[in-house]
Amino acid sequence: MATRIRLRRIGRKKQPVYRIVVAERTAPRDGRFVEVIGTYSPRSAEGAQVTLDVDRAKAWLAKGATPSETVESILKKAGALA
Repeated sequence: MATRIRLRRIGRKKQPVYRIVVAERTAPRDGRFVEVIGTYSPRSAEGAQVTLDVDRAKAWLAKGATPSETVESILKKAGALA
């Protein structure tokens, strides 16, 4: 199973909120996923807010999951990616 760590939109119109999920590469953006490992809120009042389970992210990266470009930058800021 080829997995990818990517964003899944859950916010309302003009107020995006995303879940950081592990999903199969062929699954649709808002479709099936394997596990939720965090949230990303780019338009919150205090600026971009991220909650991330760093241990789970590292575990999935060790299993061969590849992050999307946006998630890769989030993981770098959180210290989960070297």
